[in-house]
Amino acid sequence: MAQDKQTPSYEQAREELTEVVRRLETGGLTLEQSIELWERGEKLAAVCEEWLQGARAKLAAALAQRETPHPNTSDEAPF
Repeated sequence: MAQDKQTPSYEQAREELTEVVRRLETGGLTLEQSIELWERGEKLAAVCEEWLQGARAKLAAALAQRETPHPNTSDEAPF
């Protein structure tokens, strides 16, 4: 995921999402405030999921590359 000024880092999104959940659990908000926080939380959760999917894809690519035999190496030892 390319980061721009509008998209928070994974850590920033996770931290803000934690704060949103804390505020919702604390209560004392109007229905409108609760809905706004819920919507923000949904957006933050989507940002976190996008970052995690990107990380999973990079990890899978790195593991696949590691498991693919390199053309300059053979299964037989030269000695």
